[in-house]
Amino acid sequence: MILMRLFTIFLLTLSLGGCGYNTLQSTDEQIKASWAEVLNQYQRRADLVPNLVNVVKGYAAHEKDVFTQVTEARARVGAIQATPELINDEQAFAKFQAAQARMSSALSRLLAVSERYPQLKADGVFRDLQAQLEGTENRIAVARNRYIKAVQEYNVTVRSFPSNLTAMMFGFKVKPSFTVEDEKAIAAPPKVDFGAAPAGAAR
Repeated sequence: MILMRLFTIFLLTLSLGGCGYNTLQSTDEQIKASWAEVLNQYQRRADLVPNLVNVVKGYAAHEKDVFTQVTEARARVGAIQATPELINDEQAFAKFQAAQARMSSALSRLLAVSERYPQLKADGVFRDLQAQLEGTENRIAVARNRYIKAVQEYNVTVRSFPSNLTAMMFGFKVKPSFTVEDEKAIAAPPKVDFGAAPAGAAR
């Protein structure tokens, strides 16, 4: 009797492996890991915002509209509960994308302010924050790319026969990914200009 049960389990294991169960499990775990890294990098960017805004305010206090846009964008990002379950909800994922896109746009406008203030461009703290932001944007792009590839592999398995039957049996569903339009936006991170201040600019 025990041998029969072990044999049945063995056959079931082989069947699940051949029908994509193991691939579904491994790719699902890869998606979770990739998503966690995406969130880490977005949080890193959000943490840079207050210091960046404060430095810019020191030289361009009257640029209130820009500061308001950045602050509101950061608030929207913070209001979203970016839990692991978010990647299973297409609407919630779309809201997350939209909030991050607004954050990117607001940061671009904030950095553009420096073009009008040579003293700000020459400020060491500002330049350091720019460098940190640039590095973070690059890490965001890498993390998102890994997430996209993981989701692509997983979704292909969910949709393909016969693994789609296994997916339906165990409740594996297609997961949302970043849109093409959003990828174009992330491919052009906020401009970071390390050019020297014009001659004669105050230090």
